[in-house]
Amino acid sequence: MTYDLRFQRLINAEREVVFDLFTDQGGQVAFYQQGEAAWIVRSECELWVGGVWTVEFGPSEDEIYRHRHVFKVIDRPQRLRMTTTETRPDGSSFDTETEIRFEEQGWQTLMTVRQMGFPTELLRDEHTLGLPEAFAHFERFVSREVQGLHSKHHSTDSDRTN
Repeated sequence: MTYDLRFQRLINAEREVVFDLFTDQGGQVAFYQQGEAAWIVRSECELWVGGVWTVEFGPSEDEIYRHRHVFKVIDRPQRLRMTTTETRPDGSSFDTETEIRFEEQGWQTLMTVRQMGFPTELLRDEHTLGLPEAFAHFERFVSREVQGLHSKHHSTDSDRTN
């Protein structure tokens, strides 16, 4: 028996923007960031089918978690599907299937993560606890980036009229 989870969040940005920021290194780091100043996040991504997205994160170099995602589907801006191997600080690991959907909701995006195949209920529940914070960090990153784009666009428009 395996266990699955599903988590959704409505993000205040258009679907293409949310997809592009999530697949950008800044968005990937934001998603794995925690509130602690010393928290470590390293991310490298080869965004193509068969490409690998590796993320290392944790409170210290002695306690690093490693996620290795292999892209199976990249359907911009609607969906990502990947196999994921998670390695824990003690060296144990397990595999899951992860799907992330980006659905238009007017000018907003409903972002849904489904992770399937957790070997234990405890591991699934641990991820369920972490996802709200991951989405909160990512949503703040998107908000800053969108504000930056609007500011840049408006300053460019005013530069042209002067």
